[in-house]
Amino acid sequence: MLATETETLLSWEDMSPLEQAQCQYWDMYKDAYGVRPRGIDTSAWTLADFDAEFETLANAIQREEVQRKIDQAEAAVRFEAQIASLFDAGAVSREAAIKWIHEAEGSDGDDDYLCFLLGLPYGYFRKAA
Repeated sequence: MLATETETLLSWEDMSPLEQAQCQYWDMYKDAYGVRPRGIDTSAWTLADFDAEFETLANAIQREEVQRKIDQAEAAVRFEAQIASLFDAGAVSREAAIKWIHEAEGSDGDDDYLCFLLGLPYGYFRKAA
């Protein structure tokens, strides 16, 4: 929503505790489930309602973080196996193999985008280099 001349956006400090809780809920829900909440009316919630939901969301975020790390570790194993396979196929160096993977994935040589495409941890190539 864009602010109009008669409506101004409040800073965090100018929001009521309930308004702050609504904003925090919005962000935590996205962190927990990957999407913003839709169809959930929090207008009648109390701070206690939000606190209970924050606990649920914090648990979901923690589970998601653990799974993300597992998924990234598995992606790294797959990627390193792909590198080894490309050596067998004629790549003369790791850099050449990575270049071939960039070409195959359409990542235009952008290492961070390749990390995203392959599910690797952000910055994987800086650490591996």
